Amino acid sequence: MATPKKQSTVDAYRMIMTELERGQVAPIYLLMGEESYYIDKVCDWIQQNLLSEEEKDFNLDIYYGSENSTTAQLIVDSARRYPVMAEKRVIIVRDMQALKNIDAIEQYTDNPVKSTVLVLCYMNNKIDARKKIVTRIAQVGQVLLSESPKYDREIVAFINEYISSPEYNATIDPRAAQVMAAHIGGDMKRLSSELDKLLLSFAPGAPRKINADLIEQKIGISKQYNVFELRDALIMKDALKAHRIAKYYNDNPKAGGLFALLPQTFAFFQNLMLCYYIPKPINDNAIMAQLGLKNPWAAKSYSTAMRNYPARKTIQIISKIREIDARSKGLDNANATPYDLLKELISFILH
Repeated sequence: MATPKKQSTVDAYRMIMTELERGQVAPIYLLMGEESYYIDKVCDWIQQNLLSEEEKDFNLDIYYGSENSTTAQLIVDSARRYPVMAEKRVIIVRDMQALKNIDAIEQYTDNPVKSTVLVLCYMNNKIDARKKIVTRIAQVGQVLLSESPKYDREIVAFINEYISSPEYNATIDPRAAQVMAAHIGGDMKRLSSELDKLLLSFAPGAPRKINADLIEQKIGISKQYNVFELRDALIMKDALKAHRIAKYYNDNPKAGGLFALLPQTFAFFQNLMLCYYIPKPINDNAIMAQLGLKNPWAAKSYSTAMRNYPARKTIQIISKIREIDARSKGLDNANATPYDLLKELISFILH
């Protein structure tokens, strides 16, 4: 089997779920990483679907590594038992990272029982991929390294895939998806929960199209005061609108404030700088190709910004954002509040 490092989290998850749904069940699953969403999805599917309710009484054991009574040897002893009036036994180990010694489990991977499905959930961290237990499970079973998306485009892709599944059959306005991605970030559990709120709000049989109005109503992300409205204000050099948005974030701490706005603002001007390396003539299609954009309206934002921000000014803005970020974390900061720093950054960008 391929080692997990050759696959993205999403690709590895899809492969595992496809095989499970086809009845291709591995004897061991090692589910590890910082993002619990995919770990829980695989583990819950196995717990709910591999055994009937009657079979679970004698063939499903769930252990928690954080409990003093749980040891690696106890888990292995349970895994070595044969199923009772069923084809499989399912052993689930949650919080495996809390186990003090996993030598017995490591030895078990050399000769796993074929009628047992051992699910190891190693949360909030990962085992070194060079360790024997990882390489051995990759050979005889499945390893999922569950990581949070690092880029907005990956989060937007998750949003679109989640809501367009046959279960929901919904769509979302591209701008609304980007606003959600920027506001919530890569916390997949929270993101899926917020999407569920939106999807459950539709009347039965009604078209399911998520827009900014619905997001503001159900989640509380303002359609008027958000990171993309600030970005548009900066692109158009609309000082009044930009400072109004800054004040909104100061008056509404739950919106995220400076710490929500900095990464998105930095990413935009960093991409803007890349546009200056496009061979002439520079047009929307060339910008889309350079930045990997899928929507022409996104390219138009960069076209407008290039008219308002020369390359030299763009470099200065990127440097200023780095400075503001450092000061927001306490470096060379003479008691300036996040709101002070945001106003300073906006004024620097616009002038």
